[in-house]
Amino acid sequence: MSIILRILNAVFCALMVLFIVVQFNDPDGPLWATYYAVSAIWAGFVALRLNSILGGTAFKLLCASVLAALVLVIYYWPRTPGFWHQEIWWETETAREGMGIMIATLVLLVALFTVWRARNSKA
Repeated sequence: MSIILRILNAVFCALMVLFIVVQFNDPDGPLWATYYAVSAIWAGFVALRLNSILGGTAFKLLCASVLAALVLVIYYWPRTPGFWHQEIWWETETAREGMGIMIATLVLLVALFTVWRARNSKA
């Protein structure tokens, strides 16, 4: 199961890098690139250097990143009814941003779950 989670984190890391690349023409692109980069970095570390995150400081930083992302999900939650429908998010920037932060948060939650599982299996 651990290898599957690490592969999933590698795929999520690549996905977040793609999210960063498409920010080039967005007026607030640097902000969103930063949000996505945090998720990409954590997913990459979990995929490639899981043992380095199992310790105290790195694990606490990952937890803080997840907490910050959850706050951002609340802040950016789309207020447009039916924001998940393609015809809505295709046209509405706030719906796309809300869904983007939800995806970034999901990536962080998977990274945290992977680390949590590895920490508990070593105990």
